[in-house]
Amino acid sequence: MLLCSVVTSTCLLAQEGDGPSVAELKKAARSSDLPVAERLDAYEQLGWDHYLATAPDSAVLVSEVMLALADSAEFHADAVSALRLKAVALSEKGDLEGAIAEVQRALERCERHGLDDLLPKVYTSLGIFHNQIGDLGQAMSYHSRTMQAYEKAGDGAGMAAALNNLGFVHYDARDTVQALASFKRSVAIRDSLGIGHMNLNALGNIGGMYMDREEPREALPYLEKALAIAEGTGDRRGQARALSNMGTCYKQLGELRIAMDHLRKSNDLAVELNMPGVEAVNLLVMAEVALAQGTRGEALAMALRSHALTRAIGDVYIRENAAMRLYELYKEAGDLRQALSFHEEGVQLRDSLANDRSRNEVMRQQAQYEFEKRDALRQAEQEKKDAVAAEELRRRNLQRNAFIGGFVLMLALAGTFLFQRNRINKERRRSEELLLNILPEEVAEELKEKGEADARHFDTATILFTDFKGFTQLSEKVTPAELVAELNTCFKAFDGIMGKYRIEKIKTIGDAYMAAGGLPDPKHGSPADVVRAALEMQEFMQQHKAEREAAGKPYFEMRAGIHTGPVVAGIVGVKKFQYDIWGDTVNTASRMESSGEVGKVNISEATYDLVKNEPGIIFTPRGKVEAKGKGGLDMYFVEGQPAIA
Repeated sequence: MLLCSVVTSTCLLAQEGDGPSVAELKKAARSSDLPVAERLDAYEQLGWDHYLATAPDSAVLVSEVMLALADSAEFHADAVSALRLKAVALSEKGDLEGAIAEVQRALERCERHGLDDLLPKVYTSLGIFHNQIGDLGQAMSYHSRTMQAYEKAGDGAGMAAALNNLGFVHYDARDTVQALASFKRSVAIRDSLGIGHMNLNALGNIGGMYMDREEPREALPYLEKALAIAEGTGDRRGQARALSNMGTCYKQLGELRIAMDHLRKSNDLAVELNMPGVEAVNLLVMAEVALAQGTRGEALAMALRSHALTRAIGDVYIRENAAMRLYELYKEAGDLRQALSFHEEGVQLRDSLANDRSRNEVMRQQAQYEFEKRDALRQAEQEKKDAVAAEELRRRNLQRNAFIGGFVLMLALAGTFLFQRNRINKERRRSEELLLNILPEEVAEELKEKGEADARHFDTATILFTDFKGFTQLSEKVTPAELVAELNTCFKAFDGIMGKYRIEKIKTIGDAYMAAGGLPDPKHGSPADVVRAALEMQEFMQQHKAEREAAGKPYFEMRAGIHTGPVVAGIVGVKKFQYDIWGDTVNTASRMESSGEVGKVNISEATYDLVKNEPGIIFTPRGKVEAKGKGGLDMYFVEGQPAIA
């Protein structure tokens, strides 16, 4: 379970501060003596900061008055803010279909008035609402547009926020690999911008995801970093949550004494800071630790205290867990009356949770149905208008043709010409798409313009090689079709990773995969990007291996090697030509792969010198390793979970 909801720098909800009171803002908003801009600002603060979380109906009314005032003064940016306020207020009331409609109005205003700087916020709202109705494809699309807008504007903090939102969509889609990649990349961007203190919740989410996957050793470094941030910023509530998560993590690792120590520290803070939810979770986990340590009486007392807290705060989920734990404790103690009582309570609460989930799913499906129905009605209305317009056009054409019958043949010939031209254009576009599948865009353009493409020298290119261990053995165990299908699965995933980091795939040779960063555009595919891409490839392979093992199927394991240096790149051949690269750098990169180990990314000293200061990447020096035809070369393993930038 993730530890927090979407947290972004373009968050839908503004942060409440110590600004003017509600009475002062109402007076300013209604004062006709003040400039319109000041009145709009007062309305905005009233809606976002005061009414939204506590009185969404009032927030809707404020948004409508604000919209009317903004329209009367032609303050288009404020009108967009009013529409977004109304959308969020409607979502707070459970009207997601209405919320999406209001944000669509805001999007139309942005496009009509050229408010490009507001588009990321609007896209973010649309992405979150579509995620809430379960339309993950649309949610992904809008968050990706947000990413592109912030990237174009050079807004790193905005990119980090968009990646965080993308992470939640991937999580809801059960794609933990991509969710982790998005969260980690968000964390790395904030670290590089010097705003790493904003990563507290994101780091907790990463740790929580690893614990969900029962990978506590992977979770622990992120939870430790979250605790360090909380301590460094004096965030005692953050410290309580981080210590609680670390206690649970150590429990999963079986280190019970350390787990109890962290949980007790967290609980002391939770009691002091009045955090009953955290206290209830701590006590329940502490009860499990105490039971594992053999102190049954202490475990019972803790479980009872957790149960009492959950009754007070109304947390059904933790209360259900506490009731079932008490059932087990009383049953083992021989107190069957108490055991039965808590078992009945636990079952009732479990049924209640199941009903709540079912009800939420029905509400989500209803919201999606209403949204799709509205779109269908809009489309039907548009089709009706188009049909009327087409009929009117047909009538006029008949009238016109009555006077120009002599030109019918000419028109037919013109139509034939247009048909042929469209067909030729379609074939040309198809040919260009095929060409771009084979060649980089810059090279393809040069080839179309000149009929040939010149070879180019690149001073710094980063070459990546991968190779599968056990390919020959696997090929003997499966059919050719199954072997090709498995290769295709892996290479498709690799292609997606290359596209994500804008690295040029060069070719595949059997079970080997070759790619290069820094060409044909030197600005794309930096050495750090290539290293992170290789780490992500290994992460995919580990996840895929686990899935294949669970299904009882054979699997690949992979080595990856990277080297940076000069290369020559160009097109070879006349028929079935191919973009390729040459030089000693290519050979050395190949040696990095063959001298590596399964599951590792092995890099040369040249690449290490270019990426050694990148945040979140950990290196293990290997010293000089003998490489075939190269002698002893300094090599480094890239280890640990990288913070993907």
